[in-house]
Amino acid sequence: MFLFLDPTYLLFMIPGLLLMFIAQWRVNHAYSKWGKTPNSAHINGTEAARRLLSYGGYHDANLSTSGGLSGVHLAGIGGRLTDRYDPTDNTLYLSQEVATQASVASIAVAAHEIGHAAQKAEGYTPFLFRSALVPVTNIGSTLGWILIFGGLILGFYPIAWLGVLFFSLGALFALATLPVEFNASFRARQMLTESGLVVTEEDARGVNDVLNAAAMTYVAALATALFQVLYYVFLLGGLGGRRRR
Repeated sequence: MFLFLDPTYLLFMIPGLLLMFIAQWRVNHAYSKWGKTPNSAHINGTEAARRLLSYGGYHDANLSTSGGLSGVHLAGIGGRLTDRYDPTDNTLYLSQEVATQASVASIAVAAHEIGHAAQKAEGYTPFLFRSALVPVTNIGSTLGWILIFGGLILGFYPIAWLGVLFFSLGALFALATLPVEFNASFRARQMLTESGLVVTEEDARGVNDVLNAAAMTYVAALATALFQVLYYVFLLGGLGGRRRR
């Protein structure tokens, strides 16, 4: 059975894929625009990261620390928009454009990733929960496909339903990602403003544009994951009903 040729599959997935396309277009548009706009502090992403790592005002509603973030390493990474913070080795990876260009987009991206480092340092619960889901989700996504297709081929639907349960871990991970990413962006705005790296209204507008565009990609990812799970629920529900008849 070629599920990807099923018109019903397309009906379920097209809305999610359309959202992903729009979100990616918005990210690329915002990054291209503000990546060409110099920031008022005249510093690149690497310099901004170093300054923010020594910034002493990391806090959320319930917890504050002082003295900056210690032990966070800076490293380069290839590609475009590949910037990330890796909690396993406590390293902030910056792409070449972000690391070397003194743009509004560069400081926005660097600050967002440092927001994740601050989440780890403070023991931010949603961050810890999402991190704990990573290995389970990786196993579940692979095992889910095997169980779904195996159950369908064998005609033993309880196995397929178990596969849907495992596959749903991906949607749970996408849901758990939202508060983590939104909070990292909130921290980024706060750090940039309080540390004096965002000076003008144009700086603030550009930072907001870049961070809001990035946030929409996570919303679109959640929608896509949910639509895919709903398709399998619809498919197996229909097959199970026909089997009982």
